[in-house]
Amino acid sequence: MSEIDPRASVSRTAVIGNGARIGAFAVVGDEVELGDDCLVEPHTVIYGPARIGRKNHFYSFSAVGGEPQDLTYSGERVSLEIGDANQFREFVTVSRGTKKGGGTTRIGSHNMFMAYAHVAHDCHIGNHTIFVNGGTLAGHVTVEDHATIGAFCTVHQFCRVGRYAYIAALTAITQDVPPFSKVVQARDVRAFGVNTVGLERHGFTPERIKTIERAYRLLLRSKLNTTQAIEQMRATLNGSEDVSELIQFIESAERGLIK
Repeated sequence: MSEIDPRASVSRTAVIGNGARIGAFAVVGDEVELGDDCLVEPHTVIYGPARIGRKNHFYSFSAVGGEPQDLTYSGERVSLEIGDANQFREFVTVSRGTKKGGGTTRIGSHNMFMAYAHVAHDCHIGNHTIFVNGGTLAGHVTVEDHATIGAFCTVHQFCRVGRYAYIAALTAITQDVPPFSKVVQARDVRAFGVNTVGLERHGFTPERIKTIERAYRLLLRSKLNTTQAIEQMRATLNGSEDVSELIQFIESAERGLIK
């Protein structure tokens, strides 16, 4: 059985899972599927169409599933998909997709969105990511597993953030962020090497980290250009799946690469 405060507004077309709790003055709109054991705090707003998994926690004043902030949007049916066990803190906003972007914004599982974070239309978020307060994605951004978006970071449309990447606070991202890297904005945006602490916390062995560091020395600190650095990676680090992932990410970059 679900527990719905009588002061909440829940659409007749919404589907509420077992054990879900919806607080006072919350709004659950049309065509929202809310999974088992979700917690919707007072004054939260969730719009549909949206399909939301289990054990998600929506804190007060979060607004999830709103219309895309896109001038070409004209009311067509677009949606939002959310996995399991995510946290959406106060004043977080998440938009549904647009027709030109595939129609769906997707968020995986076990993600933390701290206060005032924003996920725009057609973004694809993986699993176990962290969005620190005010982290903001423009439309069509991909954020891969275990990445961290620092406080008040902004990410440009169509950029990608690779796995285990760490973007420091107040950094403006206009190109793809390669996996395993830490990126800091000083006078300009640069990659400052490997996100060693984050990789250690996620169980990467010292040998595995050293191999990634060797790849980044070739990419960032040698006198080789990017193409030459990739050739050297293939020649000297060919047995590493992590290096292969890094190479594939670089070669598929459409907006250039932060170095």
